[in-house]
Amino acid sequence: HKFSRGDVKLAAHLAGCCGYHETPQVALVVLIRVAGLPTLLILRDLFRRGPLRFQGFEAELPGIAPNTLSARLKTLEAQGVITTRLYESHPPRYEYLLTDKGHALGPVLKALYNWGEEHR
Repeated sequence: HKFSRGDVKLAAHLAGCCGYHETPQVALVVLIRVAGLPTLLILRDLFRRGPLRFQGFEAELPGIAPNTLSARLKTLEAQGVITTRLYESHPPRYEYLLTDKGHALGPVLKALYNWGEEHR
């Protein structure tokens, strides 16, 4: 990917909000441009509320289609950002929770929030 000056400038600003002085620009830009709003909202809710079931996400994110929600959850799980835990065996039902890798995104999400507050 080629990133524009604006992307790099935004990433540098966000990295500064996180307390990073060596800018992890690529990771921040990828999060903003590739992850998309549904993924960011899923992560936001897991940080705010802790483990959630699929129905909990549906209630919190009514504008996201169930197939989109399911696809994003599967992608986040495949990337090691979230994991599942069985809460009912018949039929099998799972809840979603952040992994250590997912928790490491906390400062980045906080920076996105702070940036949004500053640039309303």
